[in-house]
Amino acid sequence: MNDDLIKMRQATAQVLASQKRLENKYKAAEQADADWYRRAQLALQKGEEDLAREALKRRKSYAENASSLKAQLDQQKSVVENLVSNTRLLESKIAEAKQKKDTLKARAQSAKTATKVSEMLGNVNTSGALSAFEKMEEKVMTMESQAEALGQLGADDLEGKFAMLETTSVDDDLAQMRKELRANSLRAEPQPANQVAPSETQRLRRS
Repeated sequence: MNDDLIKMRQATAQVLASQKRLENKYKAAEQADADWYRRAQLALQKGEEDLAREALKRRKSYAENASSLKAQLDQQKSVVENLVSNTRLLESKIAEAKQKKDTLKARAQSAKTATKVSEMLGNVNTSGALSAFEKMEEKVMTMESQAEALGQLGADDLEGKFAMLETTSVDDDLAQMRKELRANSLRAEPQPANQVAPSETQRLRRS
């Protein structure tokens, strides 16, 4: 398709060059037609009728040539327009084909990648992998439970030690009760009225 486009561009360039040459010839023929017409007028003004007639004959020849070139030029323009239109159409089709090719190439690459991934997943032992993960999870949960139990035991042991320090023994409670009973008994016994403290009796005897 690219070769066809190159050929069409070359053909269009050749036709355009031919058209340019026809345009130049047509312009030259028209210019000669106008020049010989002015010469015929000049000769007639000077009274040179024969010379004016010859100038008009020459002018007619150039006019006929210009008319023929004009017809060829119009035909050439139509050919050029068709070539340019077809060339642009071919360029559009080539661009569209290239875009489709790139799209299909990308899709093929994606499909190839997806196929490889599917094959890799198909070769994986899913049940074995899941079993291994379950065993690993069970092991981790066991380790976490053991750590939690050890932490709880450590906390209970520490609290027990403080409880032993804060709790009084039965012997201590019994001794405290005896002490309180003796104190209450002494306060309850009556004191004799004539009883004098030993220190006072000794003082009277000395006097």
